[in-house]
Amino acid sequence: MKIVTHSGTFHADDVFAFAILRAALGDFGFIRTRDASLIDAADIVFDVGGIYDPVRRRYDHHMRDLPRREDGTPYSSVGLIWRDYGRAALHAFVAGMDESAVDSVWQDVESGIVLPIDQADNGVATACPSHLALLIEAFNPTWDSTQTYDEAFMEAAGLAHGVLQRACRQAYAEAKATSFVLEAAREIANPRVIVLDRKLPWEKAVFEHGLTDLLFVIYPNEDCTSWYCRTVPPEPNSFGQRLSLPESWRGLQEEAFSKTAGIPDGVFCHPSGFICGARSQASAIRLAERAIAAGA
Repeated sequence: MKIVTHSGTFHADDVFAFAILRAALGDFGFIRTRDASLIDAADIVFDVGGIYDPVRRRYDHHMRDLPRREDGTPYSSVGLIWRDYGRAALHAFVAGMDESAVDSVWQDVESGIVLPIDQADNGVATACPSHLALLIEAFNPTWDSTQTYDEAFMEAAGLAHGVLQRACRQAYAEAKATSFVLEAAREIANPRVIVLDRKLPWEKAVFEHGLTDLLFVIYPNEDCTSWYCRTVPPEPNSFGQRLSLPESWRGLQEEAFSKTAGIPDGVFCHPSGFICGARSQASAIRLAERAIAAGA
């Protein structure tokens, strides 16, 4: 198989598109060129050639009638390649991924990495200094460099591969965490308190799956030597609380906290009232129950 993109200066969209194709398809012949005969003879062409035709596997977007998403956002080459080859690439980035998680992981990478690159490449959004688009562009050789553009492209592609692999792994871990949280939610008698047997991200499950009655999440620290009672915020990434911990607990530690909260093994209560802890799961659950009773 022969795959072609343009030669010379590169951007994040063609570099990431290449990394996706390499993961999805394995080894293939790759040429960076603007030679029309080589472009015409290729099996897949992206970011060059003046043609957008997925059936013929032509993925340029530099034309007036460029391809767009349903919401009108224009694609760049990475968005087009991710759309058609991203799901195949996922299995290379994350070995053993469960098929039930593929769409969720694909969408997380689409919104978190691919879409921002598309927007920056098409001038829809401004790229801040730390944006992936500018980080990749920095790999282009300086005027006094002896490195070729093709060499620099492959170096940048190595970074893109690592970013995509890490993003896919994180998204898959979050998808599995969501499954654990929803399973725990199905098993509880009290919809206001969920008990997890491990520390994992739980907010996505809460806000994307309608756990509107949930007030507290109980979970252990990394080595299970203590347990947290964490309030649920009213919205994602907020330090607010649907129900705050009692004012009388806040800022207390160890014996003082244990005595005030009425448990034998309290550890602390944060001064802002969003989290507290105990040395046993039973006490952490009791803290949630007493906070609910106090706020009733």
